[in-house]
Amino acid sequence: MNMGKTLFAQIMDFIPWTSFARIVERYGGDFRVRSLSCPEQFRAMAFAQLTYRESLRDIETCLLANQTKLYSMGFRSPVKRSTLADANECRDWHIWADLAALLIRRARKLYCNDSFGIDLDNTVYALDATTIDLCLSLFPWAPFRTAKAAVKLHTLLDLRGNIPAFIHISDGKTHEVNVLDMLTFEAGAFYIMDRGYLDFGRLYALHQAGAFFVTRAKQGMDAHRVYSMPVDRSAGIICDQRITLDGFYVSQDYPEQLRRIRFKDPDTGKTLVFLTNNTALPALTIAALYKSRWQVELFFKWIKQHLRIKAFYGTSENAVRTQIWIAISVYLLVAILKKRLHLDLSLYTILQILSLTLFEKMPISQALAQPPPSVESLDSQIQPCLPGFLTGQ
Repeated sequence: MNMGKTLFAQIMDFIPWTSFARIVERYGGDFRVRSLSCPEQFRAMAFAQLTYRESLRDIETCLLANQTKLYSMGFRSPVKRSTLADANECRDWHIWADLAALLIRRARKLYCNDSFGIDLDNTVYALDATTIDLCLSLFPWAPFRTAKAAVKLHTLLDLRGNIPAFIHISDGKTHEVNVLDMLTFEAGAFYIMDRGYLDFGRLYALHQAGAFFVTRAKQGMDAHRVYSMPVDRSAGIICDQRITLDGFYVSQDYPEQLRRIRFKDPDTGKTLVFLTNNTALPALTIAALYKSRWQVELFFKWIKQHLRIKAFYGTSENAVRTQIWIAISVYLLVAILKKRLHLDLSLYTILQILSLTLFEKMPISQALAQPPPSVESLDSQIQPCLPGFLTGQ
């Protein structure tokens, strides 16, 4: 890496700028733009994510305090909050969604051979959604409940590397199950879902595509047992059955047999009932696959804690979507950087180090090869323009 470059500039080198320029041209993002081009807008918003800026004024102040380093960071003029606000408001959010899709493809290639704890060659996805609460008076375009607004982040997470393979942002009223209509199912892949996605018509479409699903049964499901497989009760498997749905409509929605596995979790003592269309894997592997669904919960928790997606710099739908897509792009960028530099550090630790050293001029591999700073040393180093999600807040 170039010794004369700041760490921030070196991180930005991982962005495929030529491909990004084609995306910007596709949407006319820089048409008649005099200041703050799309690349500069991304740099400013990525900087805000990496250092957890509180507001547009906070971004402007922090960058202005380091004005001598802005040119080397890719800024041709000082970033004004009004210009950044206008860019977030007016430039098509699809630019950032397409950039995230580009980074998703690159990240998934890097992580495709990673293990996720289960000895299985198939690709395994966990599908879930999380709600980001908003104030209805400020965000009237995203109604959720009577006095609340919200957006939902629907995510299909590739469990090899915990890289999102598909993301859809909707208003709070959109039901999770509708997202199944947007997916192109991959033959041979597993889709792990909770009971919110139990729609037999949609699951049958997945089955016909040659893909597998693992989900949980709802109580009182109208079905009868066709036959039972022998099971090892000492391992927690209570029964492993083939069933047929009995209801008039559901039997038409899913006209083939399903596999039902009743499992007593030794850790919690709870009895769980799984449904799947896979008849080849051992029952314990099906139970382990469903347990791995928690990775998507951890992904949501991580990005909400460590990226700026719960408080927004603008209130329009375009500004909110822009901020979320750029936050996701930053997550993917750090994941790509981690793999490319062969780092053993967690994504959180990489963010810890980068957020305090973005203006430093040293090879990025050297900066990230140092032991991560302790909470105490972080407290003593944090400047007024670097408030501290880094200490674990």
